[in-house]
Amino acid sequence: MVVFDHVASHVKRQTQSLDRFQEFIIVLMKLRLNVPLQDLAYRFVVSISIISRIFFHWIVVMDKRLFPFVYWPDRHQLWKTMPQCFQYAFGRKTTVVIDCFEVFIERPSNLLARAQTFSSYKHHNTIKILVGITPQGMISFVSEAWGGRVSDKFVTENCGFLDKLLPGDMVMADRGFTVSESIGLKQARLVIPAFTKVKSQLDPVDVEQTREIVNVRIHVERVIGLLRQKFTILEGTLPTDYLISNHENSDRHTPLVDHMIRVCAVLVNF
Repeated sequence: MVVFDHVASHVKRQTQSLDRFQEFIIVLMKLRLNVPLQDLAYRFVVSISIISRIFFHWIVVMDKRLFPFVYWPDRHQLWKTMPQCFQYAFGRKTTVVIDCFEVFIERPSNLLARAQTFSSYKHHNTIKILVGITPQGMISFVSEAWGGRVSDKFVTENCGFLDKLLPGDMVMADRGFTVSESIGLKQARLVIPAFTKVKSQLDPVDVEQTREIVNVRIHVERVIGLLRQKFTILEGTLPTDYLISNHENSDRHTPLVDHMIRVCAVLVNF
C-alpha cells in the first residue's frame, strides 16, 4: 500500500469502469505474473486497448515517482554498514558489485535492429541491462536497455555508471568486464576473479582472492535472481512495442522497457 499511496494521486484514471487501485493491481499482475493482456481484459471486463493503456500509463508514472529510491549511497554510510563478509575479504572500500542480465525480446522486423539485438550468448534477440548492487544487497544503479549484441564492457563504459565513481572506490565484477582501465581513469579499482591466461595454474594468492570474490558475488546473483523471479515479465519474451516510447507522459526518448525495468528494481528494493 505504501507504493500505491505514493503513486496513485499522480495517476490519471484511464477508464471509468475501474478505480485506481484496480488499475494498480493490473500493473502488478502484469509485472509479477506476466498475465497476457487479453486475460487481464477478460478478468476486469474491459478492452485489451484499455488494459494496454493502463499498463503504459502507470509504468511511466511509477518510474517517475519511485525511481529516486534507486540511488547511489553516501560513501561513509556505505562503509559504516558494510557486511562482515565484504569487510573480511576486501576491507570497507567495496562500493558496488556490477553484472549484466539479458531479457528476451521478439525478433524485430527491421534488419538493423535484429542484428543489434541478437545475443550470441543467448542465441536469441535480447536486451541487456547493467545493474549495480551495494554490498548490503540494495540495487543502486540500473542502466537503460541496450541491444543484446553489445559487450558488457561497452555497456559499462557508455551507460553513465562510471560517472558515479569516486577516487578510491572498489568495483567488483565478473571476468567478462574488461573495464579496469576505464575504472582506473576514475581513480577507482576493479576487482575480478583471476584467470590463467598463459599459465596452467593460478597462484595460491589468486586462488584465495578468486574464492573470496565468488563468495561475495553470490549476493549480486541472488538479487538479480530475485528481480527475475519476483517479476516474471522479465523471464518472458517482451514485444517490440516495449522498445519504443509512445506515451504522452514519457520522455520521448525513453522506451517503455526502461521505465518497466526501473520500476521492477525499485520494487525489489522495497
